[in-house]
Amino acid sequence: MRLLIMTFFALTFTCGALAQEHQKGLLEKQVPAVQLKDMDGNTINTGELENDGKPIIISFWATWCTPCKKELNTIHDMYIDWQAETGVRLVAVSVDDERTKNRVVPYVDSKAWEYEILYDPNGELKRAMGVNNVPHTFLIDGEGNIVYSHNNYAPGDEYELYDKILEIQGLE
Repeated sequence: MRLLIMTFFALTFTCGALAQEHQKGLLEKQVPAVQLKDMDGNTINTGELENDGKPIIISFWATWCTPCKKELNTIHDMYIDWQAETGVRLVAVSVDDERTKNRVVPYVDSKAWEYEILYDPNGELKRAMGVNNVPHTFLIDGEGNIVYSHNNYAPGDEYELYDKILEIQGLE
């Protein structure tokens, strides 16, 4: 029994360490270059996303994902202030597939989101960035490096994200 418990703790520690190493490996990398469409049908190369040296938030979401919508709706309430203070840009990447992507525009319009919306119906960018489930949010610094990654959403996570934006800009 003791051996079983020790094995369990060893495996738990190893899995946690591997997950942290994977996360560290992703951070400080650039956004992969994937061709996605925006809501107007224009092709956008994600490797060329830029914001004049200011941060970019990339948020993976779907219309069928309640936590995703809660996160983006909560950020929407503060987004104008965030932009005024930090110049941040938010790119919301919908992972809705061909069956559900027709729900994206009506939902975005009904919420009056000011975000840039990109479609990733085949999950190409999602896979390239190691996103396993949504919501998954990344923060990109002014040089295009991924400096923060957060999976899932709980009320208050938006404040942690905002603190990270301030931190990378030296405004904290």
